[in-house]
Amino acid sequence: MRNICMTVSYNGASYHGFQTQPQKITIQQQLEQALHQLTFEEIKVTASGRTDAGVHARGQVFNFQTGSQIPIERWCMAMNSRLPDDIVVWDAKLVPDDFHARRSAKRKTYRYTMRCGKYPDLFKRHTEFHHPTPLDITSMQDALSCFIGEHDFTSFCSSRSSADSHVRTIFEARLECEPTEPHLQSYAIHIYLTGSGFLYNMVRIIVGTLIEVGEGKRSPSSIRDVLAAQDRALAGPTAMAHGLMLWEVFYGKDAPNA
Repeated sequence: MRNICMTVSYNGASYHGFQTQPQKITIQQQLEQALHQLTFEEIKVTASGRTDAGVHARGQVFNFQTGSQIPIERWCMAMNSRLPDDIVVWDAKLVPDDFHARRSAKRKTYRYTMRCGKYPDLFKRHTEFHHPTPLDITSMQDALSCFIGEHDFTSFCSSRSSADSHVRTIFEARLECEPTEPHLQSYAIHIYLTGSGFLYNMVRIIVGTLIEVGEGKRSPSSIRDVLAAQDRALAGPTAMAHGLMLWEVFYGKDAPNA
């Protein structure tokens, strides 16, 4: 048996998240179906983490065990010929038997994208949340810095979270703005969060709270009080799923400052 690790990108607009669910089409279901067609084996994949319905991935990582002896350099093309057009596997490698896509991960980066201004970009409507009124970017950047470090993120995760601990570490939190598109009178804002791990809806709730800061509904310094309170009711709304993307997963020596 070989342990194979793959990296996959997908547009999650047409899927009910990553994890297999009864009577629903998911990314995991599509990957396992393609693997079965390729190897005639019943293979279960293990991902670095679950993404919710409508959430995308640029660099989702998964691994699986197989007895197939297909050369490793042929796996991506073979898989892609059996996958729908909105799922693309772009890296495959042999990994040690003890490699586990979720447990071996050191850090993950998520990116949330919104378009701020008068008109949305119709070509990116599935990957950008449109906010039609101006936002105070400087205040949002100040608020974002409050999340860096180790914190209890109870205030910023869904009440349906089943995690034993809500303590997580954010290593990097940054905001980038693209130039204004003159014909749309709007511009894209990207929020990047890199952490040791993320709770259910954590990034989307952080973004929803940052939007309220940008709208002037709360001050940047209030974020520290919300974190300390450990009360979900004090944070902002959960931002729409389609703006979120699992950007990158880091393992071992590839993890910055690991």
